[in-house]
This record gives sequence, C-alpha cells and structure tokens, in this order.
Amino acid sequence: MKTVVAMCTLAFVFSCATAADALDRTAQATAAEKILGISPVVPAGLGANIHFTDPRPGEMEMLAASGMTWVRMDFTWGGTERKKGEYDFSRYDRLQAALDKHNIRALYILDYGNRLYDNESGPTRGHVLPPTSDEGRAAMARWAAAAVTHFRGRKILWEMWNEPNIVNFWKPKPDAQAYVKLARAVGAAIRKAAPGELYIGPATSRIDMAFLEECFKGGLLEDWDAVSVHPYRQSPPETAAAEYARLREMIDRYAPKGKHVPILSGEWGYSAAWKKFDEARQGRYMSRQWLVNLWCSVPLSIWYDWHDDGRDPHEAEHHFGLVSHEYRKGQDPVYAPKDAYEAARTMIATMKGFAFAARLDAAADDNYLMRFEKGGQARFAAWTTADKGREVTLKLPAGRYRLIGHTGKPAGTLTADAGGARLALSDAVVYIVPE
Repeated sequence: MKTVVAMCTLAFVFSCATAADALDRTAQATAAEKILGISPVVPAGLGANIHFTDPRPGEMEMLAASGMTWVRMDFTWGGTERKKGEYDFSRYDRLQAALDKHNIRALYILDYGNRLYDNESGPTRGHVLPPTSDEGRAAMARWAAAAVTHFRGRKILWEMWNEPNIVNFWKPKPDAQAYVKLARAVGAAIRKAAPGELYIGPATSRIDMAFLEECFKGGLLEDWDAVSVHPYRQSPPETAAAEYARLREMIDRYAPKGKHVPILSGEWGYSAAWKKFDEARQGRYMSRQWLVNLWCSVPLSIWYDWHDDGRDPHEAEHHFGLVSHEYRKGQDPVYAPKDAYEAARTMIATMKGFAFAARLDAAADDNYLMRFEKGGQARFAAWTTADKGREVTLKLPAGRYRLIGHTGKPAGTLTADAGGARLALSDAVVYIVPE
C-alpha cells in the first residue's frame, strides 16, 4: 500500500458503454468465466485484501457474512523458504482451510525477495532485494512452482509480485526489464510444474501504462491469464473508466492472436483519513468503485483493505479498512463495521444472483443508471457525480419500486409510468428494486 495523489479530472467516457463495447462485454465475461472461473453474476468477483494467515475467532465469519467471495494475501518467499530448497507452506494450509470452509477463493501474491539470494549490500543494505541474478531468479521460480503445485486444483490466482513499478516494493529502483525476466522465469516454471493453474500480473501501483507496456513488449501476455492493476486515486472511481479503456486497447494490441486477457482490479481503496475524506465518503466511493468495475468489464474487484491497520487519525495507511482496527473478542461482530462494509454487504445482498447488463441513459453524462439482470428480472443502481444532487427523470419500466440506500437503509418507494420516474440523485448509490 502506498500514498496516492489525485489523478484525472472527472470526464464522462462512453468507452465502457458503447454499442460495440456492449457486444464485446459478452466476450469478455465469457473469457473471464472460462479462463479464471469468475462468473459475471454478483458476488462472484468481489473481495478484500487481508493481512493474516490465521484468522481470529469470528473474523472469517464476519468477512463471509458480507457476501464477498475472494481474498488477496501475500504469499511470502522469505517466510516459506528459510533454508535453501526447503519449503514450509503450513501457514497457508491453515489459511486455505479457513477459506475453503466459507467457499472463498484466494488471490496469492508471489512476493518478495529472500535473504538467501541476492542479499542486500552497499546503499541497499537493510533491504531484501528482488532476485536479479540467474541464481536468484531460478530459486524463486523453483519456489513458486513448488507453491503452486502444493495447492494445485484450489482455484487460486497466483500473482507475480506486488507493485513492482514503485520503489516501495522493487529496490533500489523499479526496473521493468528485470521484472520481466523474473516473471517469465516464474511463469515458465509454473507452466511446467502445474499446467492449467492460473498466473497473473503485474499488480502495478495505479494503471501505469509505461510499465505495463514494457511487460507486454517482453512477452508476458503469453504467460499471464489476466492483467492485474491497482487503480488508486483520490478522484472519484468513475475516472478509472478512461484508463481501463486505454489498457484494454493496449492489451489487445500486444496479446497473442486469439487470446483474450481480462483486466483485474487486484487492489484499490480509499482512505478515510485522506484530506476531504471521511468514513462516510469512503463508504459512498466503495459501492461506486465496484459498480464502475463491473461497468468496465473488470471481473474481479479486491477492496483494500479488510480492516484498518492502526488507530492514528492522521495516518492514511491506517484507514483503508472495511471495518475498524480493534478486534472485539467475544462480540458479534468481532470488528465494528464501517460504512464501507455496509456498502459492500448491501450491494452484494441487493444484486446477488444478478449480472451487470448495461449503463442506461440518465439525462446527463455525470448521472449513472446501471441495469442488472437475472432471467426476466431487472434491478438498478443510480447516482450522480455532480457536485450537488439533482432530480432527474429515469427511464425505468412502468411499475412500483422500493429504494435501498447504499448502506442498506430503506430510502422510500418510487412509481414509474410510461415516461419513467423522477428521482433525486446524490453521490451515494441508491438501489432501485421492483416490488
């Protein structure tokens, strides 16, 4: 995790909603389901980042109660190979058993360096460096192949490193070529040892087009089953749409002929401690983030973070969680839910079993009306990114609807006639459910 700065001015982009994209959406959803096993139906691709291998009593139950079906977690090389060639995956056996109990899938990050190889020296002394020698790359490749083989058949996504494009995680400085060499060596070992297992990358901090293009030029789209990015920003979630469209075009340009490579939102969140943010705004952005990803045919959305990492009110890194920091032993729930948790649970409960179908016209470019479908049924989500709320006419099918606020509170009812219905929109999602 890292501090991010505001990116992009808010501009409506139909790149995720044109007729051509609507046709391609089916192909992308089919590919995600066929390749990754991620159904387009809510909540198949929704989850959170965790930082534990042994959940506290009641913790996994609370996470599962939200309806989320994924977690993302570091799978550390240094912690599982403490003697050369000897691997101990027992911590992850325990975590996997806890996840399996609740039908939650894992995205494990193959990271970071190992002091047994390419050890620190000179100006980088005190840091564990990424493996850049032939010996180090070969060692990590053997370790990764052993890990993937150990957990074969568990429907795990194996991700190559975390944010290698920033100095926080690739020292002494980011090096796309060195990363490509390592990722290709790891990919070759995995494919040989456990063909059919899922391998993705590069988990960039932000949607770093320059770094991503170097990965694609280096041939990594031949190895990867999906491209993972971390679209952090302090601007609204909708601003990611244009970047997703650019990345989609770039992937299609470099991918092997006939291969569709999905885009995954492997880590993305908003800190309640950022300037002009609080837990209420974090909660509003949480549901919008997941809805935007579905609109843009991003089949997996991992929210950062599961729980707050500390209590310092001025430390942004402490306040990305869906739930508060303090563990409440013996209480139910064991963490205090934040608005973001309630927003996640409400979206999943409201749209469970439904799949995103289309973004509909909502009178202005900065208004959003999303249609979800299940069989012959439809449900809707609506909001605006305008500075102030506004009342608009939504072209809903005639009938009576109940309204649900983004954190689950009843928000009244609505009746639509042949001309639609008038509804006051705000920056908080409202769900529109036929009675």
